[in-house]
Amino acid sequence: MAEALLISRKDVVKFTAMNGNVDTDKFIQYVKIAQDKHIENYLGTELLNKIQADIIASTLGGDYLTLVNDYVKPALLHFTLVEFLPFSNYNIANKGVFKHTSENSEGVTKEEIDYLLEKERDTAEYYINRLVDYLSFNAGSKFPEYYTNNNEDVYPDKGGTSFEGWVI
Repeated sequence: MAEALLISRKDVVKFTAMNGNVDTDKFIQYVKIAQDKHIENYLGTELLNKIQADIIASTLGGDYLTLVNDYVKPALLHFTLVEFLPFSNYNIANKGVFKHTSENSEGVTKEEIDYLLEKERDTAEYYINRLVDYLSFNAGSKFPEYYTNNNEDVYPDKGGTSFEGWVI
């Protein structure tokens, strides 16, 4: 089955702190990663597949459009930055891994990146909790695919999120 991304470049640039000058090919893979790691975890495979099929067929509407626009997109936007930020300063090419520098700017420290990452994660978690609440009240009546996962499908995490940091 073909896969559709639930957000566009325009969405990322408009609704996050990402600059419009960032090339799409620098971050588009992180949209897919965030969609697979985070969004599928809360929608489940079958509901995500239904939404993607509707996007591809240009038939996304009604309750599904509301679900995507009001609940999924905001979370996916911020999870995209959570996945992108650690790699944003690097370029992998034929001759190795390179760190971007500029004459008229100053690079940020790991602590500053970690701070930005946590701010994005907090925002994404807020929207995920809203998504989980919305689905818990409406899944049975509006989104039957939420309950039809089987075998190797990802079953939706119905508990929301509360990332407490890493314990070593």
